[in-house]
Amino acid sequence: MQIKGFEKPLLKGYCQQFHVIRMVKANFSEKETIVNILAQSFDDNKSVNYIIKQDGKRRERIRKLMAYAFDVCNAFGAAYLTEDKKACALIVFPDKKKTTLKSMLWDIRLVANCVGLEGVSKTMSREKKIKTLQPDESLYYLWFIGVNPEEQNKGIGSLLLNEIIRDAEQKNRTLCLETSTQKNIPWYQKFGFNIYNELDLGYKLYFLKI
Repeated sequence: MQIKGFEKPLLKGYCQQFHVIRMVKANFSEKETIVNILAQSFDDNKSVNYIIKQDGKRRERIRKLMAYAFDVCNAFGAAYLTEDKKACALIVFPDKKKTTLKSMLWDIRLVANCVGLEGVSKTMSREKKIKTLQPDESLYYLWFIGVNPEEQNKGIGSLLLNEIIRDAEQKNRTLCLETSTQKNIPWYQKFGFNIYNELDLGYKLYFLKI
């Protein structure tokens, strides 16, 4: 995998401002930190709210979704934090996923705490459509990336994404993601991402990869 569109002057400026921000593998004790960052970052995200039951417990349900995502990525991918714990990313290696007693328990909790029984069919249909459109390659799937809202627009997310690109390249995997946030697409494109597919779910979901 080649890194395309990497803007060295831009990243150099960020590095001068923040010195060096490295990502490190998160351990289980840091799960709550990651959940906090992602729950705040994705509170109004269309794709997240599409599967979350919309009721008075919506925000708590989003937290439970992020906890579920952490468990899955910790088992079948990686959970990363910046050393200053201001940003994080959850990665899945789809070819490494397997069904275990733990994973079945996580899925049951996802239905009970996040989706609700009435949302199972819609959620499963969505996931099936997404998998059909994803590349048939060895994937480095960026499920979530987020920055503490108080630290956003300072370049931290760009530094983290650059580390993720390096990691995917070192692992010789195709880096891919989906986003429903159209305004973020130019940001991803600066790093060499290209839109390779789209899906209409009542909102537009964009598929990007390097």
